Amino acid sequence: MIILYYKFTSVANPVAVMHWQIELCAQLGLNGRIIISPHGINGTLGGDQEALECYIEAMEDTSSDPVGNSWLHPERSYQLADLSGIEYKWSNGGYHDFPRLSVKVREELVTLDPDKTFDPFNKSIGLRPKQWHEFIQNNPDVTILDARNEYESNVGRFKGAITPKINAFKELKPELDKLDKKKPLLTYCTGDIRCEYLSAYMKENGFDEVYHLDGGIVKYGEEFKDDGYWEGECYVFDKRQTVAFSEKSKKLGECEFCESPTNKQRNCSNKFCNIRQLVCSSCASSRLYCEDCQKVSV
Repeated sequence: MIILYYKFTSVANPVAVMHWQIELCAQLGLNGRIIISPHGINGTLGGDQEALECYIEAMEDTSSDPVGNSWLHPERSYQLADLSGIEYKWSNGGYHDFPRLSVKVREELVTLDPDKTFDPFNKSIGLRPKQWHEFIQNNPDVTILDARNEYESNVGRFKGAITPKINAFKELKPELDKLDKKKPLLTYCTGDIRCEYLSAYMKENGFDEVYHLDGGIVKYGEEFKDDGYWEGECYVFDKRQTVAFSEKSKKLGECEFCESPTNKQRNCSNKFCNIRQLVCSSCASSRLYCEDCQKVSV
């Protein structure tokens, strides 16, 4: 199984939490990626269900430890981080969907505007999937902003959403200048971390009414499958590449070479290019480069 999670919370010693996470995941036989910052934690882990349940129990214990995270530094009486109360998103998969365990400390969980300081805890109102669905139903002209990269939205998105042509979250900032700050806006991403962070940034920058999809695409897909406003598959950052919510899921992507329907992506074989490209199974073996690099290699 695979779990996806995050929490914005004050972390007094990210390095200490990193060492604990490495030890904990190694003991439980978990693979995946974890990022820790002074503002919280974000992770995707794969392994046996029992091991993942033990991991979650350990995370919950961080709020009840009478000496304050004694599993890290027994001599310290202050709490390094409260990692309890996290909503975990479960999906099919496992240990081998990740090449290794990676646990890193960064200044921010996600980076949007390194030149501007704002309060990441001052998020907008989160709408649970049913509330999100009803909001769109009752406000068909509402602006919906995809907070993900272009290669993610190429394979799945909410109907009518604005899908910026970006390759990294930090490239989203100029796109915000094109939006009406006085008009209600909905923003979403895979598991909610990017859109929750973005909503706090937008509040700081004069947007009057912003809502984020609480639980992200994953939770909306669990509840509405392909019978709501979502269409296509959800891009994920492991060997699975995409996750479909039902058998009715559409293939929105088109092969860059023959235009046949596909949701499979890969990096251009030119290591100096390395862009993500949609390629069907038929073209995958013969077309190793993106169109621009293909011209140069001929």
